[in-house]
Amino acid sequence: MSLYTTIHLHNVPENREGEYADWFDGKHRADLSRLRGFVQADRYELTPEQIMPDIPQPWRFMSVYEFDYPAPEIDLPALAPLLAEARDAGMIDDSDESERIHSYAMYSDWKFSPNYKSGQPFSGVSIILANFVAGREPEYHQWYDDVHMPEVSRVPGKVGMKRGRLSDLQVEPRRYCPGSDLVFCAQQTDDLLFTVRDFSARARGVSPSGVAFQPRSSAGSVARTVHYFRKVSGDQFWSGGIAYDGDFSVYPEDFARPANS
Repeated sequence: MSLYTTIHLHNVPENREGEYADWFDGKHRADLSRLRGFVQADRYELTPEQIMPDIPQPWRFMSVYEFDYPAPEIDLPALAPLLAEARDAGMIDDSDESERIHSYAMYSDWKFSPNYKSGQPFSGVSIILANFVAGREPEYHQWYDDVHMPEVSRVPGKVGMKRGRLSDLQVEPRRYCPGSDLVFCAQQTDDLLFTVRDFSARARGVSPSGVAFQPRSSAGSVARTVHYFRKVSGDQFWSGGIAYDGDFSVYPEDFARPANS
């Protein structure tokens, strides 16, 4: 069996968001359940809170499909006609040719931190379309697995991570992907601004927690894009609070207050 994740980054025509949501959680889920190796699928919407606000955020929505394929070369193409159904029905706005569908062979399943509240849904996810420096792939993976993944997943509200490599198997439309690797992070937080700000503070060594990330490995390319989304599908949603196994009392009350407040 092989773990695969397909992300569908897209926009929906104005006033058809409800129609798309009904299709996804209705007929589409039923069709997905009949695919070999299907594990789960969820929809997400772009959030105002972003860690790299100056980079383009061309998609309002992302659908995530997770599979454990018996035979990826046989099974992955079966997803294509199910995604084409929304496009054929006019529920995808691709007027600027921004739609992207990228499939990744995952290096592992989710690796959760002590922050994770088992049995509770994610509040949202973030993705990094990432790259490593040529000739330094082993160093890049070691840094992510042994250093960066554990420290990121301990940030308040961040609870887990998994990563994958862009697959040779793709479905239409096959368009440019800026990252050879996917970094897929899970959140359980009702205050994403707090989570994003403490992530940034830990990276700069100024978090009230006293925790500082180790220096970023030079094996990781700076050619990357980061995108945060909140969960908008299904009937189970994060119940509230910020998942964290540490001490919140060290944070000032105004830590996550918007800068213009």
